[in-house]
Amino acid sequence: MDDYSLLDLFWTMLWFFLWVMWLFLLFKVITDIFRSHDLGGWGKAGWLILTLLLPYIGVLIYVIVRGKSMSKRDIKEAQERDAAFKAYVREAAGTSEAGGADATKQKTHVDDLAKLAELRDRGAITDEEYQRAKTKLLV
Repeated sequence: MDDYSLLDLFWTMLWFFLWVMWLFLLFKVITDIFRSHDLGGWGKAGWLILTLLLPYIGVLIYVIVRGKSMSKRDIKEAQERDAAFKAYVREAAGTSEAGGADATKQKTHVDDLAKLAELRDRGAITDEEYQRAKTKLLV
């Protein structure tokens, strides 16, 4: 262990990091192959065979050829998850056990707060304006 220098340790860690990044990229590409709706069964099989038999070349070719659509699918999936989460939060926050006029009033406040948050996220209002409007709604 005395002949293993700090530089050797650095190179070992660098190669290990690159290997982990390579595995991450390989699994990301294989996942994208299966989730892609614009590829047919034979297309998916061909890309999978290419990435498994010639992993470095196959992944490089896949990223070059389909990298842009890969990122578009990631963005679309993230937006769908975000929309589903927001819908769930609105649904959960809008329900009330009391019912009647209180439930309608609460739902109105929740909708108004959601609109305010959306305006703030888009940059139409500042955080200070958002806080003042939120305070007025909740009082």
